[in-house]
Amino acid sequence: MTYDFTALIDRREHGSVKWRDIPLNSTDIVPFSVADMEFVHPPELREGLKKFTDEMIFGYTGPTDRYYMSVQDWMEQRHGFRPPREWFLEFPGVVPALGELVRDLTQPGDQILILTPVYYPFRSAVRANGRTLVQSELIDCGTTYDIDFDDVADKLARPEVTMMILCSPHNPVGRIWTREELTRLCTLCRDNNVFLVADEIHADLILPGYMHTSVGTLTEFLDNTAICTAPSKTFNIAGLQVSNIFIPNAEKRERIRKNRGFAVLNAYGYKACELVYTECGAWLDALMEQLEHNRMLVKSYLEKNLPEIRVYDLQGTYLQWLDFRAFDMPTRQLEQFMHQAGWYCDEGYIFGSGGEGFERLNLACPSWVLERALERLKQAVREREARI
Repeated sequence: MTYDFTALIDRREHGSVKWRDIPLNSTDIVPFSVADMEFVHPPELREGLKKFTDEMIFGYTGPTDRYYMSVQDWMEQRHGFRPPREWFLEFPGVVPALGELVRDLTQPGDQILILTPVYYPFRSAVRANGRTLVQSELIDCGTTYDIDFDDVADKLARPEVTMMILCSPHNPVGRIWTREELTRLCTLCRDNNVFLVADEIHADLILPGYMHTSVGTLTEFLDNTAICTAPSKTFNIAGLQVSNIFIPNAEKRERIRKNRGFAVLNAYGYKACELVYTECGAWLDALMEQLEHNRMLVKSYLEKNLPEIRVYDLQGTYLQWLDFRAFDMPTRQLEQFMHQAGWYCDEGYIFGSGGEGFERLNLACPSWVLERALERLKQAVREREARI
C-alpha cells in the first residue's frame, strides 16, 4: 500500500496544543515544536476506529486479551522481549506515569537523577512531587553527545539519590544509547540501589543505520527497572491517551496499582493501541523512510546554505537538534528571531542545562513544508546579516 505523507491538515481550529502557539492568520506557517506529527493517520487506524465506533457501547471499558497480545507481540517482534501480562500498568500517558512512579517509589526529599538537556516534564515530575532534582549534563561531542559516566557514578553513589529517569532514545538530542552504555548505567543503578525508570516512548522511531536496545532485554536488571512505552509518538495518537508501563518487580508494581486505585483508559485508546500494533507496521516502515528523507533534506540544506547552524546527528526520534550558538544571541532574542522567520520550534533552553542556544526542530511534516521553512530561515538570516 502507498501512504500519503504529502497532505497537510489544517489543525488550527481543532484544539491542537502545537498549533495554538502560532498566529492564526499565518496559513503558510506550520509549527515545529510539540512532538506530534503533521501526517495523515494510517488508513488502517482510521477505518478500524470507524468500525469500532459503529459496534461499540461506550460503558466502562478495560483492556482485552487482544489488547494485551497486540502489545506483547509488538514488543517481541520490534524490541526483542515479551512482557508478561502481570508486568503491565496502563496509564493515559508516559508523563502521568512518571509522576506516579516518583510519588510511589520514592520519598519526599529524595533525590532523582536526570541527564540534561532533556525532555522538560522530567523536571516537573520530580519537583511537583516534592523530590530534589539532580542533573548530570551530557558531554557535547560536536555533533552528538555522550554520557558523563564519571559524573553519573558520583551522583548515583549519593545515598539520597534513589531514582534515575532515563530518556532512551534521548529527547531532544536524538541519541540512541548503546547496549554497552545501558548495561553500564543499569549496573551503576543496581549497585547503588537506585531504581531506573526508562522512558522508551520513541523506541520505534529509529533512523537507518542505528538500533535501539530496550532495557527490557537486559534481563539481569529487570527487577530494578520500569520500562515506559506507548504508541503515541510512533503513530501520532497522543490525544487518545494510552501507554503501557512494564514493571517486573511485583512489590513495586503492586504499590503503584494500589495507590492509583481504580483506573481504566479511554475506550478509544485501548482500541487504537491494538489497531496500530496489529495493522500499521507497514505504515511505520514507510514513515521512517519519510523521516530519513526529511532529516537529509534539512542536513544538506543547512550545510550548503547556513553552515553556521550545526546539525547534530539524529539517530532516533523525529526531533532534530540544531545549534544556533554561532549567532551569539541571548536566549529570548534567538526565540524572537526564530518567530520572525516563521519558525516555531521548541527552544533549547526549555530542556535545561546545556540547551541554551539550541533549537529542536520537529521533522514529522511533509517535505514541502520543511523546504519552505528552510527558505524563510535563510532569508531571515540574510536580512539579519545585512543589518549588522
